[in-house]
Amino acid sequence: MNAAAPQPTLAQATRVWARIGLLSFGGPAAQIALMHRELVDSRRWLSDGRFLHALNYCMLLPGPEAQQLAVYIGWLMHRTAGGLIAGVLFVLPGFATILALSILYAGYGNLPWVEALFYGIKAAVLAIVAEAVVRIGKRALQTPAMVALAALAFVAIHLFHVPFPAIVAAAAVLGLIGHRVVPHLMPRAALNDAGIDRSYLADALIADGRLAHIRPDVARTAAQSAVWLTLWLAPVAALVAALGPDHVFARIGVFFSQAAVVTFGGAYAVLAYIAQQAVQVYGWLTPGEMLDGLALAETTPGPLIMVTQFVGYLAAARGATGLDPLWAGIAGAALTTWVTFAPCFLWIFAGAPYIEALRGNARLNAALSCITAAVVGVILNLTIWFTLRVVFNVVEDATWGPVTVSVPEPGSLDPAALVIALASLIAVLRFHAGIGATLLAAAVAGFVWRMVLS
Repeated sequence: MNAAAPQPTLAQATRVWARIGLLSFGGPAAQIALMHRELVDSRRWLSDGRFLHALNYCMLLPGPEAQQLAVYIGWLMHRTAGGLIAGVLFVLPGFATILALSILYAGYGNLPWVEALFYGIKAAVLAIVAEAVVRIGKRALQTPAMVALAALAFVAIHLFHVPFPAIVAAAAVLGLIGHRVVPHLMPRAALNDAGIDRSYLADALIADGRLAHIRPDVARTAAQSAVWLTLWLAPVAALVAALGPDHVFARIGVFFSQAAVVTFGGAYAVLAYIAQQAVQVYGWLTPGEMLDGLALAETTPGPLIMVTQFVGYLAAARGATGLDPLWAGIAGAALTTWVTFAPCFLWIFAGAPYIEALRGNARLNAALSCITAAVVGVILNLTIWFTLRVVFNVVEDATWGPVTVSVPEPGSLDPAALVIALASLIAVLRFHAGIGATLLAAAVAGFVWRMVLS
């Protein structure tokens, strides 16, 4: 077995996380695939089993699972400082980009050249999401039972719109039962992945006793919880006390803090709840503007949940704050981003040591392996959902009784988007092209098609 590479310094890890943050286009599925490619396949920082174990924990948490996974891995490799750097750099490029686009949107409306660039990027994102299905599926679907579970999860979410938390809970229960009743149907990784593989850096460091911080410590957990609860909630309480509960800044802080706690089920489940409240309850923006914000978040780096920043900007810029709309919007965007992501650090820094300690538990590993298999089906659903809306311009689903199906209308195919998507897919899967180069080429192709040829 080859020895693991030397542990990267914090500065070297910072450059890696900056690269991941800049290339994290395409929503959680694509971002998870990017991290797997960079950290498992290319740099061998951690094994498939450890990566999937961390991912499964993040899938169970409220909030953006991809950003939480980055915090988890950053913490695993370089303690709290590593988790902070990974989490902040995962969000920072998207924050800067969406802030700039929010200012342009509020001041000047839709810009054709920006739409043209995003047209190509949207098509290329399909390749990244498809790669996530292939990469994670190859490692998670190790038995026919896991393949069947992924298929059931896909049918449940695609046709019957079963909530993602219900799918996760059902998969976990099946894993616990399967481990006890039919253990031979469980993937071997679920039973045996607690072993050490020194060819992966994290395993080698753990074997040498150099990652002692991953051991549970009640006092450290209490301290982390106190610090992050204060950092998260103290600014919100101060705004409510100083401005009153009906002020737009107070409402933004309270609403998005609540969303950070109750929105389980992945990015699209979060967005469904936020869109309903922001549009129908608070009246901060129109349904069309919410869709525009989602398009910005889909095609800029960072978590898809960054659309909340767009909502916060418009809400504050249009609210009676007494400030210039530009500065009010910037303050609203910053406040929204803070209360959305501060809880993510709390969940990881307080809970990750206990999840690491349970990694050798065969029953838990069986349950988490089943969750991973179900997640493959969910990502496949995302791939199809995204494909129908980018390549076929499907905007509404047809409902037949309890079943809802996306059906392309005749003549709805967008040939240019299909060509860009297929070319990107071939580049990534066949020629192993880099994510950044693929997205850049797709953006140029989209710009040329929309602004020059058509």
